[in-house]
Amino acid sequence: MVKIAVTSDNHLDLNKVTLADTIKQQATFLQDQGVDDYLIAGDLFNDFQKSVDYVQQLSAAVDPIRVFFIAGNHDMIKGVSYDELENGQWPGYLNNQFFDVPQTDYRIIGMNGWYDYTFAVNEDKTEDEFHRWKMAYWIDGLISQPMSDPEREQIVLSELTQQLQNAQSAGKKVILMTHFVPNQHFIHYTNDFRFWNMANAMMGSLHFQKLIENYQVERVVFGHIHQRLVPIRLKATTYYNAAVGYHNHRHNEWQTNDFISEWAKQLKMFQIF
Repeated sequence: MVKIAVTSDNHLDLNKVTLADTIKQQATFLQDQGVDDYLIAGDLFNDFQKSVDYVQQLSAAVDPIRVFFIAGNHDMIKGVSYDELENGQWPGYLNNQFFDVPQTDYRIIGMNGWYDYTFAVNEDKTEDEFHRWKMAYWIDGLISQPMSDPEREQIVLSELTQQLQNAQSAGKKVILMTHFVPNQHFIHYTNDFRFWNMANAMMGSLHFQKLIENYQVERVVFGHIHQRLVPIRLKATTYYNAAVGYHNHRHNEWQTNDFISEWAKQLKMFQIF
């Protein structure tokens, strides 16, 4: 039996946590819970190098617990290039990589993910119009990339297809870790707040969802949205979102008063055999 814990959207810088104390408290909690693998589905810092450093420190503190992470859009803002995100080999970094969990028939596949505007089904906009809105209003406008958003998502889809085909050929059950929203079920549409209908374009991709469904991925871990969600099974897949979210003077999404309590409350855990 292997116990897996998942988290996302810790936003350690925006939440102004004391890093050394937080790492110590997280390590103690994970060890006390008997966790074997800890998955972080993106958005640790607004600086990728700080995210890498944090994961290295946490990994040392929790050893022999294995720590894996991918990049969220916030991690991508600073300290990393597109090519580095695609091909980087930092310890624990799992984008377009996999880890076969020992003594099980499970494979953890990591995929940062992206978006192609297809979740914005109630906005009749062109690709250029979505892109201009993103650059004006969305934090991802700070992220450097050498292609359009639909082109970037097409690369993600090709990579995911190959990873799922390989897992299928190897007879592996899949735990997919991604940052962006993997199913339209989690998208909020509104008639009275147009901002979010436009922002839905930057949430994920209907085509990514279709791949998950076609390959009957068993479990998907994701972040990006800061809702308080219980695990839910949709078709053949169970989805886990463990976002901690923001606690500051502008946004307070927490249900508790301190980071460790909120992180532990939001943490999702499951066992595999």
